[in-house]
Amino acid sequence: MQQTRRSHRLGRNDDQPHSNSSAATTRRRRAEQAAAEQAKRKRLQYEKPGLAELLASGDYSEPMSQAEYWDLRKAVLRLKQLREAAGLSLADVAERTGIDRAAICRLENGQHQNPTIGTLNRYADALGKRVSFQVVDTAKRRAKSR
Repeated sequence: MQQTRRSHRLGRNDDQPHSNSSAATTRRRRAEQAAAEQAKRKRLQYEKPGLAELLASGDYSEPMSQAEYWDLRKAVLRLKQLREAAGLSLADVAERTGIDRAAICRLENGQHQNPTIGTLNRYADALGKRVSFQVVDTAKRRAKSR
């Protein structure tokens, strides 16, 4: 028999099915990721590979440029503004997306600096929005063409 719960905080009195399986999956995934990161860190500290070896192994990813960082921060700030305008808490978005509340908080505060497109899409979808990407000229190319 499936458990039900009432969501009085959102003003709904209807019984809603509730499953802890997504929360358990998220916790398990986080634990697995943390263990994998710790193992990688330990291995890299022991081996101390050079840049060429890191690139060849796939353990290194190039950092994003400052312009890319600020574009991402602006997009996440817009999602936060939309969440607040809709009167939704971090817990509300966490419930709608299946993303941990703390992870959403880190994303909004710039502590998670390289979220996946899937994460951004899930957040936007929880707000009834979608993420859209554009291809634009870089400042360098525009300056040279003038």
